[in-house]
Amino acid sequence: MLIAFGLGLVAALGQAPWGLWPLTIAAFAGWLLRPAHTPKSAFLSGWGFGAGYFAVALHWIVSPFLVDMAATGWMAPFAVVLMASGAAVFWGMANYAAHRIAPHTLIAPAFMIVAAEALRSYLFTGFPWASIGHIWVDTPLAQLASFGGPHSLSLLMALAAVSVAMLAQRGWIWGIAPVAFSAAWIGLAVGPAPDDYDGPIVRMVQPNANQAEKWDPIKSQEFFNRMIGFTSAETAPDLVVWPETAISYLLEYADDALDQVADAARGAPTVLGINRRDGARYFNAAVVVEQGDGVTDIYDKSHIVPFGEYIPGGELLAKIGIYGLAASQGGAFTPGPGPRTVEIAGLGNARILICYEGIFAHEVGTQTRPRMLVLITNDAWFGPNAGPKQHLAQARLRAIEQGLPMVRVANTGISAMIDAKGRVTHRIGMAQAAYVDAPLPPAADATPYSRFGDWPVLLLLITILGLTVVAGRSKVH
Repeated sequence: MLIAFGLGLVAALGQAPWGLWPLTIAAFAGWLLRPAHTPKSAFLSGWGFGAGYFAVALHWIVSPFLVDMAATGWMAPFAVVLMASGAAVFWGMANYAAHRIAPHTLIAPAFMIVAAEALRSYLFTGFPWASIGHIWVDTPLAQLASFGGPHSLSLLMALAAVSVAMLAQRGWIWGIAPVAFSAAWIGLAVGPAPDDYDGPIVRMVQPNANQAEKWDPIKSQEFFNRMIGFTSAETAPDLVVWPETAISYLLEYADDALDQVADAARGAPTVLGINRRDGARYFNAAVVVEQGDGVTDIYDKSHIVPFGEYIPGGELLAKIGIYGLAASQGGAFTPGPGPRTVEIAGLGNARILICYEGIFAHEVGTQTRPRMLVLITNDAWFGPNAGPKQHLAQARLRAIEQGLPMVRVANTGISAMIDAKGRVTHRIGMAQAAYVDAPLPPAADATPYSRFGDWPVLLLLITILGLTVVAGRSKVH
């Protein structure tokens, strides 16, 4: 199990910010070449491999607990251990199942891991962060996500690892795999983003509000004034976007602040994040503000963060003073009614995503195809390194999958304009207080993934696994 754990550590280096995808393939292939001899050892091998992988890929998970060291700092080590070991259970069960249904094959464990990654996207509200297919984001192969979504990229990674493992066992027929990968690489290459997009001008405003200071009354006013100054600078754009919870008090008390926002925007609609209350319920919301009309639309975050914005069994735990890290003082947030588009004057429909919602590919689509995606987030929770960079990588995949440009605005970075091919055209780096004006890239035609979602790839995966079971049993008999 220790060797499997070490291989998992190496495999994670394909994720952002490292991007060393060949190491992921090599480590995965190395793990496949160490078959288990019993169902128990299969589980432990898969769990160890996953624990190493997730310990590195999700090490940033300690950051939210370090914001208030006195209150929650003690939880940080437990958070990364529990997250890594819990996610690794999916891989352990996958390898256990592979050993039971088709022992002594390389294909079964590889594609059972892909199935486990798909389940990880859905079960227990889902957590598809650091999926093995994310290693392709900076390569031309990421464009396959427009056809099959994130699970098609995981299938591709598994196929690459199997081909390397087979070649190591002198299965020379698998030599065709590198040729096929090279052809796909060349055929899917899109080149750098054009610098001559002629779309509406979007101003992305990044205040760089440190999480430990964000809710301080004096500091929050300084951050607000900073955003007002950025919004009113130079020529008025066509749209202004502020980050998640840009205003530090509830919507019902924000009329004067929103009037200042509208005046600073000088006629441009503004999308910004703010918490709101409806009776006893609290929502993490995004509002559209227009001069003279005030708030013209509200989107409430529908996929909220377990153990962050709410805690399962939270009503009981709240009685002893335990809340989610980002929960309101009144307790947990309430999820909104679900995905929908909002109308932005002069630009068309937008699908707004708030922070965590951007990691769920299968929840982005709406019945009405929007003109753009708008993701507002407060990545200050994720620390300064791997977390925000992995979050940005997933945002780029959402743009590819839907064939839509994305306006991504983060409190502390990384804010970015992303085109429909997942290319970043403009950005504001980490820990910078700044704004940038960027033309909105055009939307592409509706992609196969935007029409059909995960079903085609999931059916393909089920078919592959079914054939593997049949082949495995035929060898036994």
